[in-house]
Amino acid sequence: MLRYAICLIVFGVVLAKYELYEGHAVYRISVKTEKQALILHNLEVANSLDFWQRAAPGNEAIVLVPKQQRPLVEATLLFHGLKYSIEVEDVKPYLDAEHEKLSKSDVKSRSSPASGSLTFDKIHTLEEVDAYLQALTVRFPTLVTLVTAGQSFENRPIRYLKISTTNFQDTNKPVVFIQSLLHAREWVTLPASLYAIQKLVTDITDADLVNQIDWIILPVANPDGYVASHGEERFWRKNRATGYMPLDICSGVDLNRNFDYNWGRWSSDFVCTEVFHGRSAFSEPETQAVKTVFDQYGNRTQLFIDLHSYGSMILYGYGSEELPSNALTLHLAGVNMAQAIDAVKVAHNREYRVGNSAMIMYKSSGTTNDYAQSIGIPLSYTFELPASRIGFHVLGFLVDPEFIEQAGIETWEGIKTGARFVLRN
Repeated sequence: MLRYAICLIVFGVVLAKYELYEGHAVYRISVKTEKQALILHNLEVANSLDFWQRAAPGNEAIVLVPKQQRPLVEATLLFHGLKYSIEVEDVKPYLDAEHEKLSKSDVKSRSSPASGSLTFDKIHTLEEVDAYLQALTVRFPTLVTLVTAGQSFENRPIRYLKISTTNFQDTNKPVVFIQSLLHAREWVTLPASLYAIQKLVTDITDADLVNQIDWIILPVANPDGYVASHGEERFWRKNRATGYMPLDICSGVDLNRNFDYNWGRWSSDFVCTEVFHGRSAFSEPETQAVKTVFDQYGNRTQLFIDLHSYGSMILYGYGSEELPSNALTLHLAGVNMAQAIDAVKVAHNREYRVGNSAMIMYKSSGTTNDYAQSIGIPLSYTFELPASRIGFHVLGFLVDPEFIEQAGIETWEGIKTGARFVLRN
């Protein structure tokens, strides 16, 4: 009887966890012209909608619409002649299913982060990631160093791992910098960065990459947002900064619009949107922390990769459509990385696309990738990892346990191909 009661309580907690999203639907909207894109932009700002794929001519928009706003959104789309389809009537059952699957995989997991042993059969919490990184410094003191770059808005440490056989003292060695979880809800990017750490520290299969390159890996760039996304707000994207409007009715800054390159140009000055750029460039402690890494090692960094999801893309700057002077080299290296990933990808996932972010997706500003390129890092990219759910690419932020290790395996193929490109050129 007690066991039955406990099961009911646990099941009830699962059902209650995502009540916030009950009745939220996912819409796919066809966008043909700049005027239609502007209509959707105005709709986004007026109603604080969450666009998962932004509106641009020839680029379908995908948007999460709260239950109470659906009549208004549909009426607006019909009034302006915008064609749409409802891809998911209610996201909550899918959130519940993800939570149930990940909870089961968590129970079965053989991972032991505190002892420096990590398995890719679960999504690790912030506390587990911190414990793992600290354990590695104990196990491999001559190879790894854990550095605190700064504190988040809610005073959590933002830590990165330095991996070097020469303790970063050989300034002739190039640096490769990998970052993940700048956007909190993009969970699948975490196993990709942790897998790279494993292949460089505990399970070395490419010794040349360890010996000839110094590595910086920042697994959780947005710790506050990541913690929030493990609570009731699974689709939380931004940081957790408050004080931007009375009573904090809306909060948070899109950290990938807060860097100092074209800041504020193709983003939003309204805090209730998902692309709110903050008060000024580097107004947020999280972006300031990342900037300290660039300030210290940017002159040696030859390859920067910011891991995001979703979409199976390798993107380079600039978000304005302006191309860097080395665009051909950027494209060539990007194609090489994409081909390496495609060679081991899951069969049902589409092949990676490579190109300028504004040309493939939409214009953007204040991004980490653009900032890195602007300060002289020659190979600066955003990776958009694939959705893992067959037939539900519109729910691409959700993670299947079966895809966790695969995300690490295939992304590592791209990373190491990019690293070897650096060594050859």
